[in-house]
Amino acid sequence: MSYVGPDFEPPRPPRHPLRGPLTVAVAALVPGALIGWLVWQTVGDSGGDAQASPSSTSSPWDRPTTPGASDDGKEQPGGAGGTGDSEKPGGSPSASAPAASGSLKGKVVVIDPGHNPGNFQHTSEINQQVNIGTNSKECDTTGTATNDGYTEAKFTLDVARRMRTVLEKEGATVKFTQDGDRSWGPCVDERAQIGNKADADAVVSIHADGAGAGNRGFHVILPGSVHSGAADTRPIVASSRELGERVAGSFLRVTGSAPSNYIGGGTGLDVRKDLGGLNLSTVPKVFIECGNMRDSKDAAQLTSSAWRQKAAQGISEGIVSFLHG
Repeated sequence: MSYVGPDFEPPRPPRHPLRGPLTVAVAALVPGALIGWLVWQTVGDSGGDAQASPSSTSSPWDRPTTPGASDDGKEQPGGAGGTGDSEKPGGSPSASAPAASGSLKGKVVVIDPGHNPGNFQHTSEINQQVNIGTNSKECDTTGTATNDGYTEAKFTLDVARRMRTVLEKEGATVKFTQDGDRSWGPCVDERAQIGNKADADAVVSIHADGAGAGNRGFHVILPGSVHSGAADTRPIVASSRELGERVAGSFLRVTGSAPSNYIGGGTGLDVRKDLGGLNLSTVPKVFIECGNMRDSKDAAQLTSSAWRQKAAQGISEGIVSFLHG
C-alpha cells in the first residue's frame, strides 16, 4: 500500500535491518518465522482454496520492542487498473446481513479494500486534499501493480470478498468501505469514518506494497499514539496492536509467507503516525501489506487465486482470534 499521496510519502531506499540486541519477545518469533520462511522458499504457490472456518489462536503475535519507523512509497502504474461504474462517491458502504448464528454473532467487522479500480480515471478527484487529523494529504491514490499489470485495487477487492465469505460463516456482520460499487474513492478520511460510524469491533485495511524488487514479505501497520487536531488514537493504540499481532501471526501460519525483510525489523509489524486511515479511527484498526507486487516471487503469490484464499483465511482467522479475546 505504499502510496504516492495520502498516507505515504515518496519511495525511499530500503531500510537497513534494525540494529541492537533482540529482545526475548522478538526471539519468541524466530521458530514460527523460520518455519514460515522455509515453507515460503520451498513450497511457493502450492495449496488449495481452503474454506475451513477460522479458529481462535491461543496466543497473539509476540510483541516487538522496536517498531519500524520508515515510510515506503508506491509508484502509480501507468494506465493499470479496472474501470469503475457510473455511481458517484458518497453512497452507503456495502454491508452483509447478520448471520443467524455463529461465534461472531453480534460482531461488526469493516473491511477496507485499499484503493478503487476506477481511481486512475479520476486523478483530479483523488488528488484533492483532505484533513487526516495531523495535516492534509491527497484523498487517495491509484495504488500499485505488478510488473505485468495486475493492480493492487483488484487484489484488495478479491481478498476482501473472500474474507467476507469466511467471516459471515462465523456469524459476523461485514461492511466494506467500497465494493467496486463507486467510480472512485472513498477518500482516506471517509474510509476511517465508515468504520467509526459502524462502531466496528475490528477494521482491517487490505493492501499490497510497491517497493523495489528483492523486498519481500508481509507487514501489518499499527497506529502510533497521535493526539493532534482531529486525530486522537490514544484510546485504540493497545487494542489495535492486539488486533495487528493476531492478524500477523495467523497470516504467517496460514500463508507460509515470511515477515517483511525491509520493514519492521523482521517482526512483521510497523507503527505509523502519518496515515489518515489510522489517525482518524476511533475503533481498533490496522493495515496489512500482504506482499510486494514489484518483486517477482511475491507477485507470483499475489496473482494466485489459491494463495489469495490463504491470505483471506489468515487475515480472517486473526480477526476471529482478536474478537474472541
